[in-house]
Amino acid sequence: MSTRYYQIIAPAVAFMLLGITGIILLVIPIDDMREPPQFMYGVVLDAGSSHTAMYIYKWPADKQNGTGIVTQHSECHVKGGGISSYAAERGGAGRSLERCLEQALQDIPKSRHHLTPVYLGATAGMRLLNISNPTESEQILKEVGSKLRTYPFDFRGATILSGQEEGAYGWVTVNYLLENFIKYGFVGRWLSPGRDTVGALDFGGASTQITFETADVVEDKSNVMALRLYGRDYHLYTQSFLCYGRDQVLRRLLAHLVKTQGTVPHVSHPCYPAGFNVSMKLDKVFDSPCTADQRPSPYSPQDSLTVMGTGHYLQCLGNMSKIFSFDRCSFSKCSFDGVFQPNVSGSFMAFSAFFYTHVFLQRTTGITVTSPTLLEGAARTVCNMSFQEMLLKAPDQKGRLQDYCAASVFVQVLMLQGYGFDELSFPRISFQRKAGDTSIGWALGYMLSLSSLLPGESMGLRKALRPEAWTGLIFLFVFLILIVPGYLLMKTYQKKKGSDGII
Repeated sequence: MSTRYYQIIAPAVAFMLLGITGIILLVIPIDDMREPPQFMYGVVLDAGSSHTAMYIYKWPADKQNGTGIVTQHSECHVKGGGISSYAAERGGAGRSLERCLEQALQDIPKSRHHLTPVYLGATAGMRLLNISNPTESEQILKEVGSKLRTYPFDFRGATILSGQEEGAYGWVTVNYLLENFIKYGFVGRWLSPGRDTVGALDFGGASTQITFETADVVEDKSNVMALRLYGRDYHLYTQSFLCYGRDQVLRRLLAHLVKTQGTVPHVSHPCYPAGFNVSMKLDKVFDSPCTADQRPSPYSPQDSLTVMGTGHYLQCLGNMSKIFSFDRCSFSKCSFDGVFQPNVSGSFMAFSAFFYTHVFLQRTTGITVTSPTLLEGAARTVCNMSFQEMLLKAPDQKGRLQDYCAASVFVQVLMLQGYGFDELSFPRISFQRKAGDTSIGWALGYMLSLSSLLPGESMGLRKALRPEAWTGLIFLFVFLILIVPGYLLMKTYQKKKGSDGII
């Protein structure tokens, strides 16, 4: 008899459970639960004056205040010179990128290839080529664009960055890596750290940049750049000095010596170590737009030039100062060459060739440059060393040793006399090549800024009960499954027992 009653009760209880559960799911509040977002990827090719580097970045498809949380995924350095060096070689610039683009195919998930934007940004090397030969410059950009279109990525363009853009994006990189824009708090939320931003000092092969926030009025509006990141607006002073990169400074200094000494084919060089001699063709000095106005007359590009080092710090300093112009300014104050600059303020990070020069001075002189006095002392010490003395201290730099005196003196003149750093502001400069595992330069800032222009993907959502609702449901199921059937069985048993008594 009990089996029969179970057969009657069980379906009734099951239908009752389903009905009650359905009603509960309709009335209990629920939340939208976020599925883990997929990553978006972006590729930036940094086509510098001396070489090209490819950086792959990634960020979650859901974005923070309109700007993706970007991290570096991988990088690849192109073999050979910068794309501007292929001006006389048709297709060479595009072919030079192939090895790194093949790496990108492996580093980025195949399912994301068609969604991955690729940008190529050319800097001062191409800016110079665009001045001297705009047709060749345009041809190279077309060639690299054609090459990039053969890959299954979303090619967004190959362009020449302005100096101001290069400086500003370098500033973005520095402050992003220092978490000055946003950081992940211990409470599990993205927070604004409320810290001051840090200025950026970049020293490349063909140009140098200075960028920082300032409360002063910027008198030349061409030096103003506005950026919006993580829901905040930033107004920057930024200036790029073309022809003041390391490679071009060395050319300009040598051109100045040739012009002032007028003793071709022999020139003495106070910034080269004593006893160091080198021969070259004149076109190595004068084939750049930065030195074309100093060509001797008559000029024959294939004429030989012998340069003899004398290693004299004061003479090196005097000649280096001549490539700057400090005596003209149409604003209330200028850095050099008639360019407006407000007073430097706050902390700065110096990278690229600034970092390498700083490290070399520490390595060869034992001086950690943290003040103008120490910078002058270290530069003086290096310039008074012979080539052999330098070689003993830095044998791995043999091919570049002759240039470090000039580079050190240039940094001294630029930083102290040009930008105006003094005993109070200079110690606030940090010299770095990387922050964590990420290289410092304009590419990350470029990707960070461009990611705010990429449409954020819709996140996958699923409906889910709140935690307190689950507790109520579990209690209800226990009640219905254990208590209700037991109660019904008891009532059935009592009824049956009563019926048996009557019989």
